[in-house]
Amino acid sequence: MTDSSALDPEDRKIVTLARSARARNGVPEGAAVRDETGRTYVAGTVALDSLKLSALQTAVAMAVASGAKSLEAAAVVTEADSASAGDRAAVRDLGGPGTPVLVAGPDGTVRETLTAG
Repeated sequence: MTDSSALDPEDRKIVTLARSARARNGVPEGAAVRDETGRTYVAGTVALDSLKLSALQTAVAMAVASGAKSLEAAAVVTEADSASAGDRAAVRDLGGPGTPVLVAGPDGTVRETLTAG
């Protein structure tokens, strides 16, 4: 576990945004990503009959659709033990293999920091 107070303020911000998205939308996961300019994109899980995306995949898609060229960091708030391979692949596609992925529990405590690679 990572002490949230030890996080960079910008990383703490995306964890807070991800947690808020999860709570506000009542979805299993919330996520946020920060692009190369510092803009953030926040999303929740998408679960339609015809379309299923994790929160992190949705946040990455929003960044791409808004013109982001790369990612500096990503965060997902989930009850799952870790970020899925699909989530890490989506972050890697835009951010590269070294992009950090913060995985936090519903209380906002960061349980692990992975790289997208």
